[in-house]
Amino acid sequence: MKVLLIGEEIRRIELSNCLPKDVEITQADLAFEIPAQDYEKYDIVFDLNADEDPTLIDELFPFESNTKLIVSAVKTQLATLGGDAGEEISLFGMNCLPTFMERPLKEVSVFNDADVPALRSLMESLGWDYQLVNDRVGMVTPRVIFMIINEACYTVQEGTASMEDIDKSMKLGTAYPYGPFEWADKIGIKDVYETLEAIYADTGDERYKICPLLKTYYLKDQSFLS
Repeated sequence: MKVLLIGEEIRRIELSNCLPKDVEITQADLAFEIPAQDYEKYDIVFDLNADEDPTLIDELFPFESNTKLIVSAVKTQLATLGGDAGEEISLFGMNCLPTFMERPLKEVSVFNDADVPALRSLMESLGWDYQLVNDRVGMVTPRVIFMIINEACYTVQEGTASMEDIDKSMKLGTAYPYGPFEWADKIGIKDVYETLEAIYADTGDERYKICPLLKTYYLKDQSFLS
C-alpha cells in the first residue's frame, strides 16, 4: 500500500506511527509539493492541513480518481472542504489534530453516504478501529475537550485555581491522559482557539464562547505551561 502524508511534521510523525509497518510512506509539508498528476500513484492520501484551505481539494483533485483522500476536517465541515471534487473521489474527514490521531479509536466522517462501505474497507486495511460521526465542525471529541480547556481558562481567570492545580485535579479525578492546560499545549493553542472559534460561529452556543484568557495566549502565541 502506498500512502502520501501531507502536513506539518508533528502531525505526520504521529500519523505515521499509527500506520501498518508494511506501508510505503511518502511525506510532504504542503500539498503543492506533489504534482497533481502524481496523486493517483497513491492508494491513500492524508491531507492533515486541509482545514486551513477549504479550496485545496478542488485544486488538487480536478479529475476522477481511485485514490482515497482522508483530510483533517475539524475546523471546517467536510461538506465545505469537498467542493466539486468530493463528488468524484472517495473523500473522508478525520480528526487529525495532534494527540488525537494516536488514540486507538479514530474519529471519521464521510462526504458521500454511499462511501460508508468503502470507509469500512479502508479502516480494515489500515487495522484501525473507528467511529463514524456526523459531518459537523468540531466533530465530537474536540468539542468536548476544547470546551473543558475553555472552562479551565475561565476558572484560572477568575482566580479560583492555578493551571497546575487544575491539571492535577483533572488527571486524578477523571483519568484523562493530560490536564486541560497540558493538553492544550500539546495540541497547540492555535488549533484549540481556531477550532473553538469555528464551533461557536457554527452553533452560536455560549459553551464555546472563547475565554479572554485563552484569546490572550493565542494572540501572544504563548503556551500555557512553558
